Amino acid sequence: MTSLAMRNMRSTTRSVTQSTERSSSRIIRKRRLSTPERDTGKRIKTVVRDDTSNLVLETAPTSHSRSSDNDLGARKIAAHARFHQTSPFPDFDRPSPAECELAHQILADLHGEKVRPAVVVAPTNSASCGDSPSVLDALLRTILSQNTTSANSTRAKLSMDQVYGHHDDWDAIVRGGQSKLQAAIKCGGLSAVKSRVILNILDQVHSRYGRYSLDHLFTASSDEAMREMLSFRGVGPKTASCVMLFCLQRESFAVDTHVWRITGLLGWRPSHAGRDESFRHLDARIPDKDKYGLHILFVTHGKRCDECKAGGKARGKCPLRKAFAAKYPSKTIKKEEEQELQESKVYIKKEAHNTPAHCEEEASNGILSGEEDSVLKKENSEDINIPVKREQSI
Repeated sequence: MTSLAMRNMRSTTRSVTQSTERSSSRIIRKRRLSTPERDTGKRIKTVVRDDTSNLVLETAPTSHSRSSDNDLGARKIAAHARFHQTSPFPDFDRPSPAECELAHQILADLHGEKVRPAVVVAPTNSASCGDSPSVLDALLRTILSQNTTSANSTRAKLSMDQVYGHHDDWDAIVRGGQSKLQAAIKCGGLSAVKSRVILNILDQVHSRYGRYSLDHLFTASSDEAMREMLSFRGVGPKTASCVMLFCLQRESFAVDTHVWRITGLLGWRPSHAGRDESFRHLDARIPDKDKYGLHILFVTHGKRCDECKAGGKARGKCPLRKAFAAKYPSKTIKKEEEQELQESKVYIKKEAHNTPAHCEEEASNGILSGEEDSVLKKENSEDINIPVKREQSI
């Protein structure tokens, strides 16, 4: 073989080898760079260029919490849609309209009729629960009232107003950050959780609408308003229903701890029904004309009646229980398994020291009202809740 032929052969072999190595390298690099970098938590975006090579661009890390919030909101909205105006217990036929009318009349005779005001006015000396002409203010007031006494939520609201100078200076609250807000509402209990919930809601509202307002819900349908409020983390059926009932002045039967307890005593819901299930069942069964008055009367009666308050025992003197025992003798009347002061007595741990002067009374002195799921254990789907024990038949 001539020297020229040998040089040509070596050149050809070298070209083929280099081409193979380049191709192999491109394949390996393509596979490696197309795989998400699990260790860094970053997603990899692959862009195909004209030369068919792959250019890898790193995008910002995915926000797990925002994705989780979206999933959570979707689950709550799905549950609402599934049982909107429909009971999750279709075979449980109580209460009947006649029972609602009877209970309403008895309680109105005892405590006076409760009539919805023509104009909603935000109280200046209490947190209240949905009482405000501003939807956003009503929602955040109701957040403060979750899982604590009305006295503690009022202290938290008054402290918040004192710290920020105005009850709805949302810009100042956001600028101040979580630590400042948490300290301001410390005396209301669950301040770490509630401060996060409040700031998260304010952030989402401003991101959606460019301002701090939810007043467009005044012109939305009841279904649309519920869906929007349920989309926020920390807002469940009870909180949304309170805003619907008191701020938006819609017919919605909010189920708080007193309502849940007394409807259990009357056998108006299955004994195993939790707060959210009870809300959907009772909201579907109770006539609209009775929802506002009956809700307030149940709450009032649950605080005043020695037999129907938390831990109360039947002594045959409560007009409500006597009437239902006589009129519906075949219906099993329920009672709480033990005192709410024992079964749902979850004390808030004393938070960091140096309680502000305007929050003199520690939140740990307040007793948390019972709810179905605990956001402290798992920030699942609903309002800020504490688990309670079930009830048993007398």
